[in-house]
Amino acid sequence: MKTPFLNRREALQYISGLAVGATALYGASASASAVIRFGEEHEGEQGDVKVEKLSDSVVMLAGVGGNIAVLTGKDGVLQIDSGNPGTTPQVLKAVQGLTDKPVTTLINTHWHGDHTGGNADMAKAGSRIFAHDNTRKRLSSEQFIEAFNSKVPASPEVALPILTFSRSLTLYHSGEELHLAYVQPAHTDTDIFIHFAKANVLHAGDLFFNGMYPFIDSSTKGWIGGMVKAADKILAVVDDKTKIIPGHGALSTKEQFKQYRDMLVTVHERIAPLVKSGKSVEDTVVAKPLADLDDKWGKGFMKPDVFVKIVYGGIKKFGM
Repeated sequence: MKTPFLNRREALQYISGLAVGATALYGASASASAVIRFGEEHEGEQGDVKVEKLSDSVVMLAGVGGNIAVLTGKDGVLQIDSGNPGTTPQVLKAVQGLTDKPVTTLINTHWHGDHTGGNADMAKAGSRIFAHDNTRKRLSSEQFIEAFNSKVPASPEVALPILTFSRSLTLYHSGEELHLAYVQPAHTDTDIFIHFAKANVLHAGDLFFNGMYPFIDSSTKGWIGGMVKAADKILAVVDDKTKIIPGHGALSTKEQFKQYRDMLVTVHERIAPLVKSGKSVEDTVVAKPLADLDDKWGKGFMKPDVFVKIVYGGIKKFGM
């Protein structure tokens, strides 16, 4: 049985606050197979919902999993991502502070539970869920996250997107024009970003962890080379005035995003040759290929040694 990249304590911390927003990770030891539970009330601590106004009609909500975007207007509320399981009451309370209209449309940036954990509750309240084809496929069946050596049960039918697309989709809502674009496997194989054309706001989902090394889920085909290509695709859309919402971290500018993209390029350029030369993952970690980057990027949840292991594994799977 494979040893997970993260030990049980680290995985619990990550799940409760970052990438998969599950309710429990259980097992006798770090190497034991475990199940990540979706759809039950999240029992981890949640901070207050922070509301940040980005335009007359668009706000960012933070504090309940992945960052959420909300568009208000005559057609009701459009929301991007639904946060951790069990946090929908907090999200809706924040939305109700903005408007008395219901959330009619929910868009998922990808399949991880800190971005889809509220899907079932939102759908029961009347929201239509949109996402990429692969997000519905991933949510519809049991998944496995190698970094945790853990299974993710299928989501209930009510939590699944009812409208999906393969490459791109344009959505008109309350006078806003939203461009939804799929990228080739990057953080996962389900990732999209959404550009609010008139407000000039872009939600990058987990293609962007602002100010920190990202989690990359190679179990669902994510890898560092795809992250770089996705970043380039986003840079082709934004300008110096665009407000960029990361999946995790503070609101960003184009310049901050470009620094993140440049870090991803450097990571790829340094680790890929080590993988291709046949150096083991253990030796690659010992070599500290990112030592000069760690002070700036390695202080988030994804610690440097773990990040190197994940990048190494993704390159070995998809970049050779």
